[in-house]
Amino acid sequence: MSTDFDIAIEEEVKTGEDIGSESLRDLMVYNDDFNTFDHVINTLVKVCKHDIHQAEQCTFLIHYKGKCSVKKGAYEELKPMREGITDAGIKASIV
Repeated sequence: MSTDFDIAIEEEVKTGEDIGSESLRDLMVYNDDFNTFDHVINTLVKVCKHDIHQAEQCTFLIHYKGKCSVKKGAYEELKPMREGITDAGIKASIV
């Protein structure tokens, strides 16, 4: 037996999930032949606030897979991080 109250709550939850998932983006970092592992690791720690292990794992994925999503969030949150990464000479984009 379902009441109008139960239906209203279910609809609200579905709407909230839909809005949240649409606004999430990935900060993608790409491999190149110029930057060292240490430089990429240090940049991810400084700019994205990764711990050293997370930065190392992302750097290995970037090297061996060609790219890695290093952060997920709203565009406005990721934009300054992308700028910090690109200012360090590392190719990055928000997708």
